[in-house]
Parts: sequence; structure tokens; C-alpha cells
Amino acid sequence: MPRLLLLEDNAVPPQAGDCLEDWIRVPATEIDVRSRCSALAARAEQHVSASPTLDDDGVLRFGGIWVPLPPVEARLTDALLQRFGAVVSREGLARAGWPDGAPGRNALDVHVLRLRRRINPLGLAIRTVRSRGYLLEGLPSAMVRSVAEA
Repeated sequence: MPRLLLLEDNAVPPQAGDCLEDWIRVPATEIDVRSRCSALAARAEQHVSASPTLDDDGVLRFGGIWVPLPPVEARLTDALLQRFGAVVSREGLARAGWPDGAPGRNALDVHVLRLRRRINPLGLAIRTVRSRGYLLEGLPSAMVRSVAEA
């Protein structure tokens, strides 16, 4: 978590615990505080995992944000994460989502649609690769900002 410490004029500057910590003496101008906060945010973004993670409780994490996933969507996501950035066939995805037997074609489509909506705020997207399957990828940061602002 990025931290900006505000120090009194006569305080001894602390030793930084990590690159996500910075300090500034008060009183400080608003532009100086904003500048330090922007620099901390940029450093924090570099520390974010390059690929998403899904824990055993169905919590998907990426870009410092997380979302809980229902069991079927968690299994679909796990299959997509195992081949992050590569195509997963519809059949493979259906087997992952419903190991005891895949339901009809519409069930997979509905769950993929719901999953797309859930993961979009994390900066992730599921792309349809025509006649092949689905691909999970990270969105460029500019697109994530525009989606978040919408």
C-alpha cells in the first residue's frame, strides 16, 4: 500500500521501508503533495502482479483489486488463467465449468457474459476467438481508466 508521511519541520526523516513509502515536510503546497502521491501511485502500479490470481475461495485478484466469483465462474476463470493470454476451447472451458457434464451451449455463453462483467473493473477482458474459443487478457491501463470512469 503506498504511503505518504507528513513530517513536521524539525522531524528527522525516516528510513524508507520500501519504495511505496515517501515523505514530505509540512506545510507543503498542494502541488507538491499531489506530485508525491502521483509518483507513489506509479511505483505501486509497477508492483502489481503481471497476471491475475484466483484463490481457493474464488476470489480473483488483479491490479490491486479483487472480486468474488461464484463456483462455476471460478472454475471457468481457473481454466482461462491456466492459459492466460492464450485461447481456451469452448469444449475445454465447458469441461472446466461443469466437470460432471456440460450443460447446453447457452449456459456457457451466459456464464462467460456474467464473468466478463465481473472482471472488467479489474482491467481484465475475455475475448472471443471465432471458431476457436476464449482468451483472457489484461486491458491496457488507458482502457481500464476509461472503463472505470464510465
